[in-house]
Amino acid sequence: MARTTTPSPGNRTPVPVKTGRGPGDILRALGAFLALAVLVAGVPLSLAYFIGWPLPSSMPGLDALRQEIGTEVFINVLAVLVWVAWAQFTACVLVEIRAAVSGVGLPRRVPGAGPSQLLARQLVGALLLLGSTAAGFAPGLGQLGAAFHQPPAVVAEAAQEDGGTGQDGSVLRADRNTGGEGTAAEAAEAAETADSAGAADTAEATKYYRIQPPEGRHHDTLWGISERHLGDGLRYKEIYQLNKDRVQPDGSRLTEASLIRPGWILEMPADAEGGELVQMPDDLVELTEDEVAELEEYRGTGDTEWPDPEPAGDAGGDTGGEEDAGTGHADLTRPEGEEPADGTVPAYDTEPAEDTEAPAGSAFGLSDALMGAPLLAAGLLAALGRSRRQALWQSAAGVLAGRGVGDGLEPEGNAADARDALLIGADPSAVAFLDGALRRLSAALDDEGRTLPAVYAAWLGEDELHLQLAAPAGRPPAPWQPGSGDTYWTLSRSQLTGRTGPEDAEAPYPGLVSLGMRDGMRLLLNLEAVPGIVTVAGAARDRDAVLSSIAAELATSGWSDRMTVTLVGFGADLTALAPTRVRHLEDTAALLEVMETETALRRGALEHAGQDSVLTGRTGPARRRQWAPHLVVVGSPLAEDEAERLAGLAAVSAPLGIGYLVSSGGTGLPGVAWEFEVTGDGLLKEPDMDLELTAQLLPAAQRAAVVELFAEVTREPGDNGEITGPAFRVDLTERGKPEVYVRMMGGYEITGLPEPGSERAGQLREALALLLLHRRGVHPRVLGSALWPRGGPEDVRDALIARLREWLGRDAGGAQRLVTGEDGRLTLSPRVVSDWDVLCTLHHRAVHEARGVPAAERVRQLTDALALARGPLLEGCRAEGRFGWLDHEIVDAQYPLLVAETALTLSSAQLAAGEGEKAYTAIRSALAAAPADERLWNELLRSAQATGRPEWLSGAATWLVAHHHGLYGDQPLPAQTEALLDELLPQWRTVTTVG
Repeated sequence: MARTTTPSPGNRTPVPVKTGRGPGDILRALGAFLALAVLVAGVPLSLAYFIGWPLPSSMPGLDALRQEIGTEVFINVLAVLVWVAWAQFTACVLVEIRAAVSGVGLPRRVPGAGPSQLLARQLVGALLLLGSTAAGFAPGLGQLGAAFHQPPAVVAEAAQEDGGTGQDGSVLRADRNTGGEGTAAEAAEAAETADSAGAADTAEATKYYRIQPPEGRHHDTLWGISERHLGDGLRYKEIYQLNKDRVQPDGSRLTEASLIRPGWILEMPADAEGGELVQMPDDLVELTEDEVAELEEYRGTGDTEWPDPEPAGDAGGDTGGEEDAGTGHADLTRPEGEEPADGTVPAYDTEPAEDTEAPAGSAFGLSDALMGAPLLAAGLLAALGRSRRQALWQSAAGVLAGRGVGDGLEPEGNAADARDALLIGADPSAVAFLDGALRRLSAALDDEGRTLPAVYAAWLGEDELHLQLAAPAGRPPAPWQPGSGDTYWTLSRSQLTGRTGPEDAEAPYPGLVSLGMRDGMRLLLNLEAVPGIVTVAGAARDRDAVLSSIAAELATSGWSDRMTVTLVGFGADLTALAPTRVRHLEDTAALLEVMETETALRRGALEHAGQDSVLTGRTGPARRRQWAPHLVVVGSPLAEDEAERLAGLAAVSAPLGIGYLVSSGGTGLPGVAWEFEVTGDGLLKEPDMDLELTAQLLPAAQRAAVVELFAEVTREPGDNGEITGPAFRVDLTERGKPEVYVRMMGGYEITGLPEPGSERAGQLREALALLLLHRRGVHPRVLGSALWPRGGPEDVRDALIARLREWLGRDAGGAQRLVTGEDGRLTLSPRVVSDWDVLCTLHHRAVHEARGVPAAERVRQLTDALALARGPLLEGCRAEGRFGWLDHEIVDAQYPLLVAETALTLSSAQLAAGEGEKAYTAIRSALAAAPADERLWNELLRSAQATGRPEWLSGAATWLVAHHHGLYGDQPLPAQTEALLDELLPQWRTVTTVG
């Protein structure tokens, strides 16, 4: 639900925001530095100085085991134990420092080092909070007053765009009580009201609460105290501001809303109620002298005065407090039956139901969920391409055992269906538009010296993007235009053409993630800007599908730079999508411990950098200081105290770049900003905002298939360790002579078919190329999406397939050359062959099936294979917007690696035979297809040296230096290449020039 958290006047005394570091902070930081210095450096130095090396210099014999243990041996054993403990603690320190310096993610757990790692975290946190470089470690909260006192109040408003923008549908409307024009006037009015209220409160009794010791698993929290005594957990911020930085009885101070200690005293707002409260001076007679002294001393840390006690019966009921508590909180009222009578927060069951797992081996065909999620599909395809390229490079380097660079990489079964659904559904142009529009906005605001406005949501249409701001922020920079209201900025796709801004512009809103569709518009919610927790209710299976979709899109989104996505209690398999971005935790206990530390670090870092929020840190001088978001998706059940602690963290998370999404299967959680409900028929609703979407889902079966698609990339083949080879192997005998031969390397030529005469000739040739690169088959819908990326009618696609079948005709035996398989995919007859098929077949035979093959035959196969690589794949065919599907194909990365491995194998054989000139020629030939392969550069130098002709070596060096400069400009040569030149041609720096 949409929530508002306007603090009631009460008896609160305005507390100034601390912007610097106090003596206590400095002392704590110095103490942490000294402790780290002693533990990390002092311990090993002391051991080395006083004890020396504790282990024996040689292997002790059996006689040594029978000897009596003396003092020296005992001391050495203790020294070994201390060394082990020191190494463990030092590892913890390094892990914590690395997590803090990276600015994203959770510190890895050091095995068996629970207490040691906790101590290291506390010491590192205390030290980094003071350091001048802390702003570069992690984003945090600087403007505490605005963030704590006036978080945006969100209400629902259905809006229609005017004729200039054309938006249609429901939107999220932010109440204009913060930011933008008029903020100063509203702040002055609020200050005046607070002053007058404070003056009136001096005549009222002052109420205090003493924090209670823990009972079992329950720990006192500001949220729980606020819920019990103010009736609303979100009002904990009022308690925090009343008591922030005031000296407590134990000498410490309240500096973090989530960190309080038993025995502390808290001054409470005037409308607080409950038997645990102490009302001064009325309750003086009920307290001991020590308790009165503590309260009087605590009163002196603030500016609240106690009035004289009133005669019994004269004190009227404080109705004003109740009225204030209700002001502005109408939309926070819980539904009937949601809150227990005793006011406690129940345990929230978010366990997935038993039926959430898909049946093993279930087939689902082409997934509507994946085909209907264009941004998610595009992100998954891009991430899959990166994973496949990485696997190829590992195969080329011999790191990935059992894999060859020429292996067929086509998935099978459900994974193939998932791949096809992604290819059909992906809309890379929409991702490019969204990313370019947002980065252009960031760059334009930076040029004007303005900061990024807070954005709650975005509506993405076919040709336009609408940003919904948290508050009015003036006129947007060009080419953006004002929307239908002063909290909407709009951009049409045509206005962005050629104006995507500088490449180094920051991704301003990386937390945007798709929730669903309404009236042709896609809603993206900015999770890192939500002032509280976002929950998803509904059946466990449906909740899991929503969370999986959101997690997968966050992991692979194309409009973000650096980010950490932490999945709690679900989705361990989703880490395969982006191992460097996505992390998994089993439960919330570990999450809360780390997030409390990270929240403190981010707040302190931004405070020290003088930034209001992560948004102000993404433009201007503070750019590139790692203002990366951390988005947490919780699918595990929350205990009562965990729910309260999480709510306290979420209430202050919006300016920090931290967002929380929780699966809620029980009653309402505390601290919720928006409560969505997913229905069994796939609708996502937020009743308070009158919002209803067609939800974007990733059901269990489709999620398993997507994960399988990624897992297959790095999975090693069978136990025999043999390379599987290409999916289609050409019969190279006379019997297998092709009837249709297509040359795709270095151009595109077709032999054996008549020239297509229709106006669809270009599309027919493109369709044939797609089929030749996918010998296991292409689904007709995949073919249609490849030829018409922005969509096309099915009858047009089917007509083209009919023309393609007619053009390819029949083979000599009368069989169709274009066949539709049982799974509906289109495949080519073995009589239709390309030079790519021949290259893969020859490479596999000569490199991986060479055992028992005569050396001369192997050299002939390698030479024939290399002769096929006449230039880039489909050279000259990618102009005019055609063949765009190649951007998703792994063949562009596979081709140069395959050619390079063929040339290197051939060169090795020829050098072994003393044929340096032939080896040199082979390498120069391969460089046409793999010009950036450093292995070929080095082999070129070695083969030139092997010719015995100095002019060949100097010529090769001169060509290589000029070639490298043409590719990479003034960047230095790779270290291995430079070292090889120093060895083979020491004077290369004087004989080579760049023209």
